[in-house]
Amino acid sequence: MKDFTGVFTALVTPFKDGQVDTTSLKKLVKFQLERGVQGFVICGTTAESPCLSKKEKEQCFKVVEAEVGGQVPLIMGTGSNNTRETIEATKEATFWGADAALVVVPYYNKPPQRGLEQHYRAIADESEIPVMLYNVPSRTITKLELETIVSLSQHKNIIGIKDAIGDMDLARKTLEKSKDGFLVTSGDDATYLDLVTEGGHGVISVASHILPREFVNWYRKAHATDTTWKAEFQAARTLIDYLYVEANPIPVKMALALMGVIATPEMRLPLAPLIEPYTTELKNRMQKQGLL
Repeated sequence: MKDFTGVFTALVTPFKDGQVDTTSLKKLVKFQLERGVQGFVICGTTAESPCLSKKEKEQCFKVVEAEVGGQVPLIMGTGSNNTRETIEATKEATFWGADAALVVVPYYNKPPQRGLEQHYRAIADESEIPVMLYNVPSRTITKLELETIVSLSQHKNIIGIKDAIGDMDLARKTLEKSKDGFLVTSGDDATYLDLVTEGGHGVISVASHILPREFVNWYRKAHATDTTWKAEFQAARTLIDYLYVEANPIPVKMALALMGVIATPEMRLPLAPLIEPYTTELKNRMQKQGLL
């Protein structure tokens, strides 16, 4: 099995004139690899996945796969609020060549914990690639409770969780109670280093789009109990936090466009590009960080 620890970037989907901008996507992946990022999530939340067709998802995966050339693991976002569709999407990701599937908690339906457990077990039972849970109640309303996570961690094909809650108490208990080797990875840029110091295994990040080298270096320091990351990270927090001034990935796409990594900050409706005064403030914070 591939190594899913470290800093993984949850890739945006660049658009140009309404189409997937494969040139920008290749440039973005190269930018990330050159700065040491240890893996990618493709077609997750940050990719505007609800607005991508199956054909576009395959296109994105194939472009990234070709650019990566096996250098780092690729995790495909396959989750939905329909168990059967999620199973089929995970099978497709397997056929395309994904190394693992990231499966978000079903949204809108508001299932009980027993339904969530059955949902994930059904997916993992039929998947030929490892499955990662994805807990993000700020978007899904429903969340996986500790007991459910611990129970699911016993499944041989469920290898870990992306925890985007940022609750250190929950993270500690998950690490303590889950089976040995169960990966607890942060999905919250603001607290990922705190999780690493508690024994967590890395981050699936938004901010690593624009600070890839820094995120990797901070991770390595935190993992090695080198506390010099604290002052460095704190100095960058004003920019990192501002990447959430509007719904992700609106601000980070603008940041990437300002840096010239992607051609445009174009979004796909119902999301819309960042506007003033947010854009000017984002630019100011990026300049202070030395990115512009």
